[in-house]
Amino acid sequence: MTIPAQSGPGAGEPGLADPAFWRQPPAARLAAFAGLRALDAPVYVDEGRGRGHWALVRHADVQEASRLPKVFASAPGVTTPEPARWVRALFGDSMVNLDGADHAQLRKIVQRAFTPRLLAAAEADIHAVAARIVDDMLERRPDEFVAAVASRLPLEVICNMMGIPERFRPEIADRVNHASENIGVERGLAARLRVPGRGLRALARMQRMVAGIGRERRRNPSDDLISALVTANVDGQALGARQLGAFFSLLMVAGVETTRNAITHGLTLLTDHPEQRELLRSDFEAYADGAVDEMIRHSTPIIQFRRTVRAEHTLGGRTFTPGEKVVLYYASANRDEAVFPDPDAFDITRSPNPHLGFGGGGPHFCLGAHLARVEMKALFRELLTRPRDLRAVGLPDLAGSNFDNRVRSLRFAFEEGGSEEGGSEQGRAVEGKAVER
Repeated sequence: MTIPAQSGPGAGEPGLADPAFWRQPPAARLAAFAGLRALDAPVYVDEGRGRGHWALVRHADVQEASRLPKVFASAPGVTTPEPARWVRALFGDSMVNLDGADHAQLRKIVQRAFTPRLLAAAEADIHAVAARIVDDMLERRPDEFVAAVASRLPLEVICNMMGIPERFRPEIADRVNHASENIGVERGLAARLRVPGRGLRALARMQRMVAGIGRERRRNPSDDLISALVTANVDGQALGARQLGAFFSLLMVAGVETTRNAITHGLTLLTDHPEQRELLRSDFEAYADGAVDEMIRHSTPIIQFRRTVRAEHTLGGRTFTPGEKVVLYYASANRDEAVFPDPDAFDITRSPNPHLGFGGGGPHFCLGAHLARVEMKALFRELLTRPRDLRAVGLPDLAGSNFDNRVRSLRFAFEEGGSEEGGSEQGRAVEGKAVER
């Protein structure tokens, strides 16, 4: 079955290559994916201009493809569209776009830099930053959650861990927002020249900045991640300027964007499901891990990654041949009814919960998965015990992206002082009743 760029699984519906598909309410997109999962084999999505991909939508298929990098390769790029050759030559290859020995060597250098001492310091910092953000929230009483709370925690934690001087941080925050305003859904020349998730100009400025810090750290190392990366000696290698810049850019998207979106969707989910919020508040330590995993499964911060077939392989009822493109739709795999009973329900007690929010395993499994979980737990511990009646107000402003489940903004409200009382739905019902989720 082929899904043309302008038609979807049902007659007259937008297809997966059509930006209109990603601007639909989430429920409509999820229903379309459910229909695709029910088919006997993957469908082909016609992207136009002689290009297209096979859509992997089942949990088992996405997981298997993730764990077979010699068959389903990340190079030349995992995003849609793939980065142009000149972009890769100018800015360097991100770790997510590498395979084999090149990927293994770079990942080995990065993993070696994440020493137990650095990770312990990062975890302690996460709790301190989360408490400070909520202190500031209670004092200033903002009404927009993404900028005031959700984006601050991962950005500050990563900048602290990397050793980014304070004077650079406002510009970094601005560049991250600018780089990811419109991800993966545009058409025309601008889209073909853009690296999804990062604007080229923003990317260049961030990489020049971090390269300068890297040169200084080579001369005067400190107890931060940049120092560890540029002075590492793994088989005689450390990160060069372009590799450091590419890694920092990856951290900004994978570490900041995805975590802030998961946190924001998490507040929305707890507001929509007050019984789950109260269960979490009743014994935070007992339910926190399950709540974080369910927030990630339900929201799936990274919607999809692309792969290029390198060897013939049969998967999900179809035999793939070298040169073909496949797309791993994590957003569909995380709602697969064959794996998750009542998949659209938000249940913090769901067990097991083998979601693919950090990838499907294999060599590209997210390096920052542990820290992301710690960040979410630390922040929600503060948010659920210190303010009273914390809730989202209205519906989140979604970006309509086919790359990440990005929330541009979310209004919220709270009262000072901890409380066990609920009542968080009324404001949302008033402001969101006319909008389809």
